[in-house]
Amino acid sequence: MVTTFKIAVLGAQGVGKSAIVRQFMYNEFSETSVPTKTRRVFLPAVVMNGHVHELQIMDFPPISSYPVNTLQEWADSCCRGLRSAHAYILVYDICCFDSFEYIKTLRQQILETQVIGTSETPIIIVGNKRDLQRGRVIPRWNVSHLVKKTWKCGYIECSAKYNWHILLLFSELLKSVGCARCKHVHAAIRFQGALRRNRCSIM
Repeated sequence: MVTTFKIAVLGAQGVGKSAIVRQFMYNEFSETSVPTKTRRVFLPAVVMNGHVHELQIMDFPPISSYPVNTLQEWADSCCRGLRSAHAYILVYDICCFDSFEYIKTLRQQILETQVIGTSETPIIIVGNKRDLQRGRVIPRWNVSHLVKKTWKCGYIECSAKYNWHILLLFSELLKSVGCARCKHVHAAIRFQGALRRNRCSIM
């Protein structure tokens, strides 16, 4: 049976979250940065360790705050589907301190709005633009220790420009959402041949 996982990708303007998604989807990168103004939904199928998984990747524009209830979520077209995600990818730019503070606030808001008694939705913190690490504003060890030890979240650094650790990010994500077949096994991940550009819809 094919399972579908809804993934929300969030981050401040210019951190490269859309570039990460496009690199994962189409193996391409553009030097021209185009601000995300609407929610974009991508529907790839991936094969991981011999099993097919459908993903619904939702690339959200920067939001002022995480919706506290369903009414607020659906009142803003940019936030639709956000609260029902099975996992969150929070992206920051390793060269921009404010972008880290942005995802720090978002993570706290996500935790505060989760229903008591339900299992926590997995959150992976992603430090993008590793290729510009000479301009890093927070030491990697400090961020990794905070995220893994204090926040209890996954942490990955990547470079959307050079397609470095992009597949690793999504394979770790599948593990985190409880894919039993993906745990404790080396994650070999590839696309289904049916993956096409027209599988992106702008909502």
